[in-house]
Amino acid sequence: MEGKPTKEVMSIICGLKLLRRNCLFFRLALAQTKDCNRTCLGPGQRCVSNVPNTEVWKNANHSSRRFCFHSPRLLGEKITSLQISSVGPLPNHFSAGNTRIIRSIRTSPSLQAAPFPLFWIIVKPVQKLFAIVVGRSIRKWWKALPPSKRELFKESVRKNKWKILLGVSSLGVLFVVFYFTHLEETPITGRARLLVFGKEHLKQLSQMEYSMWMEKYESKMLPETDARYQVVKRVVGHLSESNKDIPQVSALTWTIHVVDEPEVNAFVLPNGEVFVFTGLLNAVSDIHQLSFILGHEIAHAVLEHAIEKASLVHLLDFLSLIFLTMIWAICPHDILAVVGQRIQSKLQEFMFDRPYSRTLEAEADKVGLQFAAKACVDVRASSVFWQIMELAETIKGEPKLPEWLSTHPSHENRAEHLDRLIPEALKIRERCNCPSLSGPDPRLVFKLNRQHLLESRQAQETQNSTNQDLSKTKLDFPHT
Repeated sequence: MEGKPTKEVMSIICGLKLLRRNCLFFRLALAQTKDCNRTCLGPGQRCVSNVPNTEVWKNANHSSRRFCFHSPRLLGEKITSLQISSVGPLPNHFSAGNTRIIRSIRTSPSLQAAPFPLFWIIVKPVQKLFAIVVGRSIRKWWKALPPSKRELFKESVRKNKWKILLGVSSLGVLFVVFYFTHLEETPITGRARLLVFGKEHLKQLSQMEYSMWMEKYESKMLPETDARYQVVKRVVGHLSESNKDIPQVSALTWTIHVVDEPEVNAFVLPNGEVFVFTGLLNAVSDIHQLSFILGHEIAHAVLEHAIEKASLVHLLDFLSLIFLTMIWAICPHDILAVVGQRIQSKLQEFMFDRPYSRTLEAEADKVGLQFAAKACVDVRASSVFWQIMELAETIKGEPKLPEWLSTHPSHENRAEHLDRLIPEALKIRERCNCPSLSGPDPRLVFKLNRQHLLESRQAQETQNSTNQDLSKTKLDFPHT
């Protein structure tokens, strides 16, 4: 998830926090976990976390659902998100799971650089240049041929059309065989997907990307003693401990990095390196939303979406070389060829790359919600975060781009998709013997708050408009 917090976003979030005080939400993240009954939840899913201290959970859930309406004046007040600054040292009894603390930072790439990924990165632009040169050479060769030789060439093609067709069909069969022999099953969801690269290449690419991010944000990393760092560490630990029955979760060591940046962002590298920006901690309304978002990012790593997307891009780039050569061979002028190349690139992006990215995001939402449910998180709060983002865009008056232009689903569609998944997630919580959720549904709370906020804003705008009209009247008819 990406973006920068605007004044509108922060004012909405602050107002909602005032309406829903949630200091006790931290008890969710701090509750002691014990072994639970091994109830089968489906393929690859078993409940491994149960919170026996039911009273703590009931108190946390009950207190978190209190809400009231405040004056719109309060929307501008500064509130520390999640009450993190006032929490102080967090108790040590919360299980950190398979997490570790970084005490040293590598600021340069390892000398054992990844040979294959590095080779691919270097060769990729060379391949396109080679296709352009070949296509352009074919066009010049054809123009230089005398008319008689052109006719002879056409006649030769007509005579051998079946041989040419057989050759092309053979290549197509080889491509189909290559595709189906490189299909694998996605962990947890069981979806068939294409994997061109091996897992060793994934580790190499992850290490390269990790070194890049550490070089960029070395001076902005929060120390492990910071309360915000401790919150993220224990939320990630709670999620990993609750889902340790999944081999892909238990196989990774989750390393926490909290970056002191206002950007609303978080991501998890395939090797388990978790990066969370303080802008995200300021944007979420409670620990439940944070748990879901981190569950979503962990799902990307567990499902190996990075290597899957790289495989798709690699395959599409290979196929695009054929079309790129044809474009430069057929177009009579270089300018037309450049335009055709640009069109081909955009068609590939909007017809394959971005829709596939949205599919992976939706899958990560589904699996991340399951992770959060097994950790006894209030999954009903998952869609509220995206409704807040949607409300911020509405109040700011930003034009809404069509979803097909984005690599992520729209905030509205994302919230609706999560709402459809929440009933099943609630069943998972129940099968995991999680304490029942008390108090009003956070989605209902947000709906009421949203209505009140919009009405207050409309009244304020009406009042400002009236004051401007009165001021203009006084200027037109000054008192003597």
